[in-house]
Amino acid sequence: MAGNEWINGYLEAILDSGGGGSSEQNVQKEVKMKERGDFNPTKYFVEEVVTGVDETDLHRTWIKVVATRNTRDRSSRLENMCWRIWHLTRKKKQLEWEEMQRLAKRRWEREQGRRDATEDMSEDLSEGEKGDTVGELMLSETPRKKFQRNFSNLEVWSDDKKEKKLYIVLISLHGLVRGEQMELGRDSDTGGQVKYVVELSRALARMPGVYRVDLFTRQISSPEVDWSYGEPTEMLTAGPEDADTNELGESSGAYIIRIPFGPRNKYLHKELLWPYIQEFVDGALAHILNMSKVLGEQIGGGQPVWPYVIHGHYADAGDSAALLSGALNIPMVLTGHSLGRNKLEQLLKQGRQSKEDINSTYKIMRRIEGEELSLDAAELVITSTKQEIEEQWGLYDGFDVKLEKVLRARARRGVNCHGRYMPRMVVIPPGMDFSNVNVQEDTSEVDGELAALIGGVDGSSPKSLPAIWSDVMRFLTNPHKPMILALSRPDPKKNITTLVKAFGECRPLRELANLTLIMGNRDDIDGMSSGSASVLTTVLKLVDKYDLYGQVAFPKHHRQSDVPDIYRLAAKTKGVFINPALVEPFGLTLIEAAAHGLPMVATKNGGPVDIHQALNNGLLVDPHDQQAIADALLKLVSEKSLWHECRKNGWKNIHLFSWPEHCRTYLTRVAACRMRHPQWQTATPEDDIPAEESFNDSLKDVQDMSLRLSVDGERSSLNGSLDHTAIASGDPELQDQVKRVLSKIKKQESSESIDSEGANKPLESSVSKYPMLRRRRRLIVIAVDCYDGDGAPEKKMVQMVQDVMKAVRQDPQATRVSGFALSTAMPVSETVEFLKSGNIPVNEFDALICSSGSEVYYPGAYTEEDGTLIPDPDYASHIDYRWGCEGLKKTIWKLLNTSEGEEKLEEPCGPIEEDTESSNSHCISYFIKDLSKAKKVDDLRQKLRMRGLRCHPMYCRNLTRIQIIPLLASRAQALRYLFVRWRLNVANMYVILGESGDTDHEEMIAGAHNTVVMKGAVSRGSEELLRTTGSYLRDDIVPRESPLVTYLSEGATPDEIAGALKPGSKSASGM
Repeated sequence: MAGNEWINGYLEAILDSGGGGSSEQNVQKEVKMKERGDFNPTKYFVEEVVTGVDETDLHRTWIKVVATRNTRDRSSRLENMCWRIWHLTRKKKQLEWEEMQRLAKRRWEREQGRRDATEDMSEDLSEGEKGDTVGELMLSETPRKKFQRNFSNLEVWSDDKKEKKLYIVLISLHGLVRGEQMELGRDSDTGGQVKYVVELSRALARMPGVYRVDLFTRQISSPEVDWSYGEPTEMLTAGPEDADTNELGESSGAYIIRIPFGPRNKYLHKELLWPYIQEFVDGALAHILNMSKVLGEQIGGGQPVWPYVIHGHYADAGDSAALLSGALNIPMVLTGHSLGRNKLEQLLKQGRQSKEDINSTYKIMRRIEGEELSLDAAELVITSTKQEIEEQWGLYDGFDVKLEKVLRARARRGVNCHGRYMPRMVVIPPGMDFSNVNVQEDTSEVDGELAALIGGVDGSSPKSLPAIWSDVMRFLTNPHKPMILALSRPDPKKNITTLVKAFGECRPLRELANLTLIMGNRDDIDGMSSGSASVLTTVLKLVDKYDLYGQVAFPKHHRQSDVPDIYRLAAKTKGVFINPALVEPFGLTLIEAAAHGLPMVATKNGGPVDIHQALNNGLLVDPHDQQAIADALLKLVSEKSLWHECRKNGWKNIHLFSWPEHCRTYLTRVAACRMRHPQWQTATPEDDIPAEESFNDSLKDVQDMSLRLSVDGERSSLNGSLDHTAIASGDPELQDQVKRVLSKIKKQESSESIDSEGANKPLESSVSKYPMLRRRRRLIVIAVDCYDGDGAPEKKMVQMVQDVMKAVRQDPQATRVSGFALSTAMPVSETVEFLKSGNIPVNEFDALICSSGSEVYYPGAYTEEDGTLIPDPDYASHIDYRWGCEGLKKTIWKLLNTSEGEEKLEEPCGPIEEDTESSNSHCISYFIKDLSKAKKVDDLRQKLRMRGLRCHPMYCRNLTRIQIIPLLASRAQALRYLFVRWRLNVANMYVILGESGDTDHEEMIAGAHNTVVMKGAVSRGSEELLRTTGSYLRDDIVPRESPLVTYLSEGATPDEIAGALKPGSKSASGM
């Protein structure tokens, strides 16, 4: 084993150096060994293995090795460690090769998508315009041409907007969010984003024209966290500070609204929140509906006041905002904060984890899909820097800078884009509150204050100054020296260890300055996450290695309110603030430091570039270049004239980052969006019916109770007439009730006949202007996707519908207030035929959701004279947003009839055939002729996004058809439309499903409604074509366990179904 000594030297060289080239030099100096034949292991490991090895993975093992006294055991451990290095390097090279292939394929797909989109759009242009389009695309590909926007036509938000009284909704789901004493740095979820959204809420509420701001987050009632996070509402501010008391409304101001979703007694990290997003959306919808009514009474003249905009922060909130925006038809804004694709690429480059491992740890593919869905729905995407637009959002399928420029040019000329769309990206730097910043010119107070803090020579007590100053200075031998201040979490990405090395190895810098590291809060390093513990352990070892005791401060605790005092202390010592992060998305601490008079040294990667361009108050460095960091710090500390110039520049330009400036730009940009809000009429004649009569006193309800079709053979009236015999045999109260109902209906019919001339013609012949759905206290939604090999509904599906109706009618009291809805992929004609096959009148259903959610019908309300059902026109206009039917038809046909990398197939050989009977104005349907050539939903959606097309593709009816519907349409979103349109109580909505179904099946399970899953009801669904390999998992959409989901065994009886439909029921036969 003596031959293993070279491994010992090699490992010591790695640990003593920073890796890379210096490792090679140390190994060549220290490693001595005998060559074994022609093989030189020293040369092999130095040239083939050392390069790129990250020693942090091996550090813990190395500690065990050096602690081993037994020579043989030590040699064995070293040999084992050697093989670990070799395998690590092989794995890294393999991952790098796979990543290169993936990026090459993605570039090819992006270029192909851009080319297809441009070709399709050029068909309706003249020859000259075609040349213009191609020229625009070529110009956008020129590196020298910067991505710019024309702002000249925007009306800047000003004080004359006071009369607008806007309602704005912000969403930030993860972390611990409260207005005071924020626990920033407690964990990776409670950081700068929490502070940003709280301060943005306050600042927007103080702007002219803004009446109320709601910040939605998660309600947490857990012993792990403070009780305040369980409070449903928290006021942040009452409104503008200069407003009169009379101007402040009862509900005006900024509020944190905490919506309960997910496990009520657990604090969940953001990676675990994904399955509960739908539940949050339903809870948020309920709050918005209530608030819109309240604000309507206060400032809307009795009409609902809908949110002006819904703004999602981060991927989870963006996904939620997209669903809320779709349900309410309200514009959506997105701020990514940090992006999943960028994080995935950074982690893959490290070579320490495979894509599967990364996805398992961070749920990264679900996060990326959430960001893609957000791009589909967003009118506006707010970024902090240009770099975020070009280098980070440019990685997404849903955004292409070049294609966006082409689409914008066409829109400017009024040329049809065939439904193609790219969201608008704008740079608005985050704001900051400068109210507590006291700008002081240089004075002689610094020496006196510091001396007073340390204590006089006569033993007098220190002057009363901030306690955090004392906590910092107890580490320092000479606190009068300029302070180099770094403030960040102890995260490897923040690059703190490189800063300590730069400081430790530069003797002139050590002599001139002290180093202060504010690295979050900690009680015990062993109790921290592995990444944070590793950084802190390395910092402590470097302090010891370079003997930096008395020169480096690293206090264990600080409050958020201490941060301004820390900046002030550094400024009084004429110090410098440094942010050496490998990549910094924005760099809010740089602005805070500048406001307190601190020059900066910052990474040249990311947001600091734009901040430096605006403030011109410091130097940018390569974060990997240790010497460059030391040189920049030494330059600012030693050259006092440069220090003063940077300090003054920062103060002069800092107003560019104030909250009023940020909000003014924000509201200006939002006002330029395409404004949308619910268009349907909310006040109906039936609203005048007293609440105590509204659910009982109606002919429909009497029919519900005793005259509906009985599926178990009981005689009932089928012609809609009143069974007087049945009523005569009842009690006198029932007779009086029916008389009141008939009297009221006659009055309504007479009033409706007077107004019928002005009504829309399609609705003139309808039985009732408004469906009875709006009076239902409980809605039973049957959405079982049970089809045979040809896509026709199976006979057992009829039996299931009948069993569900029997179950509901077992309780006459519940029957009176219960309604039915059928949700299916079939068109309305097939749906009606299906119901007729089971002798079930279509009027048994209050609503039919047909063609995968592209149409909604109300039997008995929206019908022609001959009984033909008419789709809800409000829903049709609601889902028309970003729907390009003709452009989609061409693209879908081309994509599905083209194999990967091949030319278009001949039509007779293609895998699809148009299904005209199932198609409508908002649904494109095709038969699947060859299932083996069908593309999965993930793959198809990606290609459509790359071409600027936003829609919902889905496979349905036992994989016999593919249907493409609008972005805002789906069976799940259609239920939310009913919830919002007719003010249903979602907690009393029961959705009955099979274990599998169409590819939109998963969206129907989760939410605040009750779900009943019938095992064995569906023999085969369509989910096998839902996701590609390596995509997100079902568990990222549907919670594994939920008190709202009940499971029934195959062949459940009506009695068992009735038990599952009772409030609070939970079957013991879980999955």
